[in-house]
Amino acid sequence: MRAPGAGAASVVSLALLWLLGLPWTWSAVAALGVYVGSGGWRFLRIVCKTARRDLFGLSVLIRVRLELRRHQRAGHTIPRIFQAVVQRQPERLALVDAGTGECWTFVQLDTYSNAVANLFRQLGFAQGDVVAVFLEGRPEFVGLWLGLAKAGMEAALLNVNLRREPLAFCLGTSGAKALIFGGEMAAAVAEVSGHLGKSLIKFCSGDLGPEGILPDTHLLDPLLKEASTAPLAQIPSKGMDDRLFYIYTSGTTGLPKAAIVVHSRYYRMAAFGHHAYRMQAADVLYDCLPLYHSAGNIIGVGQCLIYGLTVVLRKKFSASRFWDDCIKYNCTVVQYIGEICRYLLKQPVREAERRHRVRLAVGNGLRPAIWEEFTQRFGVRQIGEFYGATECNCSIANMDGKVGSCGFNSRILPHVYPIRLVKVNEDTMELLRDAQGLCIPCQAGEPGLLVGKINQQDPLRRFDGYVSESATSKKIAHSVFSKGDSAYLSGDVLVMDELGYMYFRDRSGDTFRWRGENVSTTEVEGVLSRLLGQTDVAVYGVAVPGVEGKAGMAAIADPHSLLDPNAMYQELQKVLAPYARPIFLRLLPQVDTTGASLPHPNLSLHPSACLLIRVLVHLVLL
Repeated sequence: MRAPGAGAASVVSLALLWLLGLPWTWSAVAALGVYVGSGGWRFLRIVCKTARRDLFGLSVLIRVRLELRRHQRAGHTIPRIFQAVVQRQPERLALVDAGTGECWTFVQLDTYSNAVANLFRQLGFAQGDVVAVFLEGRPEFVGLWLGLAKAGMEAALLNVNLRREPLAFCLGTSGAKALIFGGEMAAAVAEVSGHLGKSLIKFCSGDLGPEGILPDTHLLDPLLKEASTAPLAQIPSKGMDDRLFYIYTSGTTGLPKAAIVVHSRYYRMAAFGHHAYRMQAADVLYDCLPLYHSAGNIIGVGQCLIYGLTVVLRKKFSASRFWDDCIKYNCTVVQYIGEICRYLLKQPVREAERRHRVRLAVGNGLRPAIWEEFTQRFGVRQIGEFYGATECNCSIANMDGKVGSCGFNSRILPHVYPIRLVKVNEDTMELLRDAQGLCIPCQAGEPGLLVGKINQQDPLRRFDGYVSESATSKKIAHSVFSKGDSAYLSGDVLVMDELGYMYFRDRSGDTFRWRGENVSTTEVEGVLSRLLGQTDVAVYGVAVPGVEGKAGMAAIADPHSLLDPNAMYQELQKVLAPYARPIFLRLLPQVDTTGASLPHPNLSLHPSACLLIRVLVHLVLL
């Protein structure tokens, strides 16, 4: 019998025994016996083992909700919240560029972002206008989108790995009226200049590349030096539920789609990370993740803008410099994706790897097989593994260090945070429903699709979706928890144990994760097919033992053995980001694009089935 049924039986027995005239103490003991005998002992065991965890999680939830409500009532936005931090500690270090050693105090970040806001207002840009930002992670990146937000404009944060068609697509669909790119990205911009509208105004930030200044491009830095650094006289009429910026994520339609990030979502994600892992204002956070993704820009940089932490940026992860940076800048918190932890473990043992002050590592994708090895070798006391996506409303966090778990939901009070694992057809990933038309919840140990109940009036439950309305509608299902409700479909399969701990199992649909990025199989298939003269192609991810995520496998129809892998790969380097390029090639007489003749994507790679065509960047990946 389930715990609720056991509870009901014990209450009924208590009432009956009391009505029969037995003393309360005897009745209570008898009722407890009925409860335990009916299976309630399992529920008692769950309560004893998880009450402390659940109470802390509830306190985090309440704290974030109260903070958000206070800011909403005050009409605050992320720039307004940041302004209060600047007033408290103007001379404290806000951002550090570990690559150059450049340090920005809070007041310097504030004045730089003020200059950005004043300049774009002066140039005639209006509230709600979109400006694309395309540069590597450094303090200017933060100052640019923050300055645009101060002026009521919205930044479209472009992945620096995008090239040619995907880059042109993202720029075109963003509706951007201007593009700010770093000098290091000039070659990529030059490749798509002919596909950009003539009305798009281009600005170059930082040092110019070997190409020099591109035609019809303005140098941003001299313009910012001439702009006023005073706060804007007229503050935009925006609130916490208005748009802040856009982050691009891979989608099942092929090319990246722009996820909408409103001010309350930015705050919520940063606040949950801050309180769930007990960060303090005195902490120094090391952030070597891309700033065009939410982990680096919200979970990481958000600690600086909202809570006043110093954040040390490195535009690209370096295994050999990681601990040296942490020691040099006295970092106490680091961010990771699973690959980072594995790369660090591959490094030769050095004295420096134990001389740091890091107490907490926050991120996702850390495999259970190396979890404890990482903490023991490097002396990091806590792993803050979490699950989430930029746009999702069902994020979870591992707050008590359960090895392998990416988070939990309370078994005692599951309705406090309305998320659920539901059953799906494993082949089609369609939701399975009961006789009442509702989704069927999974039992402990059963894998299922993670969903989150939507409530647009609640900043913790809302789903803002994407710029594309059709893409947004595809992520929503109805009558999931109850008749007529709406729920967000994560697209990810997880499994929950008896205590409510959740474990990531697989990514469903037409995407897989590789090197910390989501890869769209549809996008890669389209590119390959065009390169090969509309040849039939099927792309899918395959598991490689000892490696996080899945490596790309391309099955290509080549009945006459005419394919030149080297020539194909050279072309792929021009049009696909490194993480999106297939690692393996499978040549077949014909390709069944329905997937009937392809291996199930959950199967591990069998070496004899494939031809290795190229190892990307590091042999350690395989």
